[in-house]
Amino acid sequence: MSPAGGNGHTTTQPSGGRGSTASSGIVTILARALREETLSPGEIGALLAAGPRDRPALFAAADEMRRRHVGDDVHLRGIIEFSNYCRNNCLYCGLRRENRRVKRYRMEPVEITDAARQAVNMGFKTIVLQSGEDPYYNGDVLARIVSEIKELDAAVTLSVGDRRREEYELWRRAGADRYLLKHETADPELFARLRPGTTLSQRLKRLYWLRELGYQVGSGNMVGLPGQTTEILAADLLLLKELDVEMAGIGPFIPHPETPLGKCPPGDWQLSLKVLAVARLLLPKAHLPATTALGTVHPRGREMGLKCGANVVMPDATPLQYRAHYQIYPGKAGLEADTRRILAELHKMIHSLGRRVAADYGHTPKWENIISGRNYYAPMGTGHLY
Repeated sequence: MSPAGGNGHTTTQPSGGRGSTASSGIVTILARALREETLSPGEIGALLAAGPRDRPALFAAADEMRRRHVGDDVHLRGIIEFSNYCRNNCLYCGLRRENRRVKRYRMEPVEITDAARQAVNMGFKTIVLQSGEDPYYNGDVLARIVSEIKELDAAVTLSVGDRRREEYELWRRAGADRYLLKHETADPELFARLRPGTTLSQRLKRLYWLRELGYQVGSGNMVGLPGQTTEILAADLLLLKELDVEMAGIGPFIPHPETPLGKCPPGDWQLSLKVLAVARLLLPKAHLPATTALGTVHPRGREMGLKCGANVVMPDATPLQYRAHYQIYPGKAGLEADTRRILAELHKMIHSLGRRVAADYGHTPKWENIISGRNYYAPMGTGHLY
């Protein structure tokens, strides 16, 4: 791709900058983005290609868009990784079924709800239940777990992969508020190569099911996958905009040594920040996490993410005896730390940025959908948002 606007004269960056200068082409694109005008794939590519001179303006614009639409609150969501069994064989994932060196575990339902109760007692208002694609937990089992966690006065996000529509509906009726199903890459051929036996169209079908069933829908992609291009990254962002997601998880690819991609280079953290920033410009009201992967590839990754448009952090609330075995990638941040200590450090970091820890459930700010009668987010069979 030949990025647009890369050779213009210098000018002051858009509002929200920090005194640096950026090329006129980038300034023009960012001004359009801040007016919430539609950006072309070429303009998105130009932002993704921003060099040291232009990055501060991009990050400042994303931070301004974040402040304007979702405010200064940072939502802390406690993630419980309850099973590392997976029926899939994705080339990039340490949980792939052919990895014989991972110590497999499954948490009992009572362990899951106990972990959720402890997390709620620590102050978490959202519990994220994540696992490999493990059919051991059938629709009824997960529905009961969701229902019990809802009784704790917490929102529930599920992230358990590709399942039948009937199961998605069952969990929605049990009270699940959100579902995270990353598309990983918007390129159909790359998707099929990295995820043998699956297709991008099948994944997109499920994302539309989730929307129809009234979930707050999350998706997202990795940055730096082998075979990925700037054009593919731009397509990822445009797909997220087309899906109109309520959440978008974007983080760097980190190779796992026990996978076919184990010797590939990791994704670049600076490019990951640029993709995150452009996502904020395209998705003003979405919840965007400063991902654990970003915090793994750089010690200040989460902090930098929060300065580039992010407004969510997802600390690990998995019991310590299981945490080290949920290795999608190696070296994950926070593996051995007590969750309370992690929370204390996050509170300190968030306050140092002039931000505050949110005290609400962190539902989508797209309130106009409800006001206009498009009540996507009320639990099925009720008239209430939560």
